[in-house]
Amino acid sequence: MAREYQISRLAGLCRTCGKELAAGTEFVAAVREGPQELAREDYCLPCWEARQKDADGRVLAQWRSRVPQKQEKKKLFVDDELLIQFFKRLEDSQEAPRQCFRFVLALVLMRKKILAYDRLQKLEDGRDAWSMHFRHTQEPAVVIDPHMDEESIARASQQLGEVLEGEL
Repeated sequence: MAREYQISRLAGLCRTCGKELAAGTEFVAAVREGPQELAREDYCLPCWEARQKDADGRVLAQWRSRVPQKQEKKKLFVDDELLIQFFKRLEDSQEAPRQCFRFVLALVLMRKKILAYDRLQKLEDGRDAWSMHFRHTQEPAVVIDPHMDEESIARASQQLGEVLEGEL
């Protein structure tokens, strides 16, 4: 049976001297066989050149590469206040796609620690709803749980992504 190995990504430091491997810097990566697992080791070029050539014979692979440039975080088209306003505007919507969109938006606001979940409640019509509040103002909010399937989650996530990336 084949065995799976987890090889780490670039650590950003030379294994020998501890110097940071800055973006754009050429380095050597090696995969070494350990007692229980395979381990990745990264070296700056001077340390790689100065080392003893695989004295223990446990280097299985090596390659040269460049440290990738750090990508800038995408700037969001909307700020938190605009997300809150959008969330509130969708409050009275009875359309399923809008309720799904508002539910996903509530999850985003929860992750940003703007909305807090209080409890699950049953509405008079039998639907589940999340009782929530805005952390800074304690203003209550009720969010219908639309019990989304994979397709509606994907659709709402795509719409939200378009809004957040300014593609609308």
